[in-house]
Amino acid sequence: MITVHKPNAFDAGPMAELLNAIIKEGGTTAHTNPVTAANMTEMMDFAPARSAWHIARDAGGTLVGFQFIEPLDTLPPEACDIATFVQVGRTGLGIGSALFTATAQAAKAMGYVWINANIRADNEGGLIYYQSRGFRDYGRMDGVTLASGLTVDKILKR
Repeated sequence: MITVHKPNAFDAGPMAELLNAIIKEGGTTAHTNPVTAANMTEMMDFAPARSAWHIARDAGGTLVGFQFIEPLDTLPPEACDIATFVQVGRTGLGIGSALFTATAQAAKAMGYVWINANIRADNEGGLIYYQSRGFRDYGRMDGVTLASGLTVDKILKR
């Protein structure tokens, strides 16, 4: 069973560990540099207005995923951007679905009309995940350079 709730300061360390494992594996996130608990705390504490963060825990209480939405200057005010991170080896088990249920409710409550997902074109799992949530392609960005210097293409879904 997966439970979803808002994170607190004590969740920042496990969130950083989860994200760092994804970064280390490579190929699915635009993040290329490791993060610390302090980085995660700062991201949550200084998130823009109209942002929402959720974490997922398994039946044993282990943090197995997190997701957030926030406005972006490149999107209209009725749209927000989404990011989803699920523990390596635990994708396809309903964690992302549970997170998205809470996130979609939060987005609606904050007045968002649509959600943007900016996904690496080589992230097959991410593309499938957002497609299964009802997201559809609406754009593409070619030749995006990540912080590591790696150049990737991105698919925009909404």
